[in-house]
Amino acid sequence: MSNISPRGGSSLSIDLTEFRRGWRILILALIGIGTSVSVAPLYSFGTLIVPLQQAFGWTREQIQPGIAFLFGFSVISVQLGGWLIRRHGVRPVALISLVTLAAGYLLMTLNKGSIIQFYAGYSLLAFAGLGTTMVTWTQLVNLWFDRNRGLALAIILCGTGLCALVMPNVISWAIAQWDWRAGYWILAAIPLVVTLPLTRLWLTQEVPVANTVPQPQQEKALLPGMPLRLVVRSKRFWLCNVALTLATVSMIGMVTNTVPMLRDRGMSAADAATAFSVYGISLILGRVLVGYLVDRLWAPGVALVVMLMPAMGCFLFYSGDNHMGMLMLASLLVGFGAGAELDIAAFLMARYFGMRDYSRVFAMHMGVIGLISTLAPFFFGYLYARSGAYTSLMVFCMISFVSAAVLLPLLGRYPTFADPTVESRAGAVPVEPVANAPLRAGS
Repeated sequence: MSNISPRGGSSLSIDLTEFRRGWRILILALIGIGTSVSVAPLYSFGTLIVPLQQAFGWTREQIQPGIAFLFGFSVISVQLGGWLIRRHGVRPVALISLVTLAAGYLLMTLNKGSIIQFYAGYSLLAFAGLGTTMVTWTQLVNLWFDRNRGLALAIILCGTGLCALVMPNVISWAIAQWDWRAGYWILAAIPLVVTLPLTRLWLTQEVPVANTVPQPQQEKALLPGMPLRLVVRSKRFWLCNVALTLATVSMIGMVTNTVPMLRDRGMSAADAATAFSVYGISLILGRVLVGYLVDRLWAPGVALVVMLMPAMGCFLFYSGDNHMGMLMLASLLVGFGAGAELDIAAFLMARYFGMRDYSRVFAMHMGVIGLISTLAPFFFGYLYARSGAYTSLMVFCMISFVSAAVLLPLLGRYPTFADPTVESRAGAVPVEPVANAPLRAGS
């Protein structure tokens, strides 16, 4: 599948051909992300805290590290998942992982009160669901969508918002009907009842026929792009990692600290929640709009503008203005950037490094993000403890967002890759793709 997509018609129009062909893949990936091990446990965790506290007498300080164990071990498991997808394909890895993930949730219900077993359970979930992460579903969508790749990625990444909207209410209802175990029963049932059947039914081919190149049976089909060994030596890859890690860490800092910061300013819990409520709406809007734009404009240029928006939001929070309208505007700007970050990351990895080793390349990127994200809360806690206020945190986030905005355009032009069939027969791998395409979408 070529990275060069000729446009037909108006550059602002949406080509529906890929959507007609791949709408099932789009729905599957949307649900897959919403039920993945990196999303569902996160958005259900807060609902489970009080029932677990009541059942076992654990303190909230004891329960909270559970999700950190999940994130920490995900740094390792996502690498293994990327390797397995590269070796065996998306379908078998996803099908097996959906079953083992459900089994992992059911094992959580066997806990009789051991906090160590609780931590071990969340650590095991990272490996049980290694084939359900964003690496899996973005790999699939990147293979099916080219002209509308950014918009397609934006749509499926809205699965996080769908999970955040649905999961807490369903978990709360189940726990009210039975007990804390019902929360994990629900988490186990959804991938088995919804995602697994759809994967078996709709994921019959991982690359559409229109995007494949006929090859002799004895030859393994190759996709255009760079092998992992060359990607890890590429300055572009580490530039992406640094820029997007700065943006992600700052987003975590804003999401976890904005409401407490507003409470420290004297706002009530209800007012603080109201001020931050537009974050979720702007996250979804930002994700879809940015996905649409990167299909038509140079993605790092779009990222430059988008990453400056949360920096402006941080400045508004830093100014100390407690006017509700100003605070909601600041939350909107931060949310817009949060919605764009994952979309831009998946898009850039596919455009700059191709699809040959996408699963392992994106897994390595997610591993870097996951490692730093696991350590980030400790850093933010240190900043607050040192000053007793959130001023230094706001300054750090402003600088990080601006740095990310400035660094991403340094990636340069989109590369073009050699024909993989010719390359395979020649037995050679290009050292570096030629960066000779114009600065526009699809180049």
